[in-house]
Amino acid sequence: MTGPLLNVAQPIVESNGTMASPFRQFTQDVSLSIPIIGAGSPEGVIGARQYSLYIDKNGSTGSIEYRKMSPSITGDILKGWVAV
Repeated sequence: MTGPLLNVAQPIVESNGTMASPFRQFTQDVSLSIPIIGAGSPEGVIGARQYSLYIDKNGSTGSIEYRKMSPSITGDILKGWVAV
């Protein structure tokens, strides 16, 4: 985890109803561990946060798993996927 850790003594929601900062960071970090599942390469098709995981359900050896390594390429968030 990159941000503050959750603490059971702290609320996860602020008094105005918004997410508390530690909880927001926690949910963003956790979302990176949930793979995106689709058919075909995500390059140029799927926008995601850097380091997101994509699984090609129709892929073959060497092209099943992709990792979003660049947040964008020349400003295009749909690009930056690398087969791993």
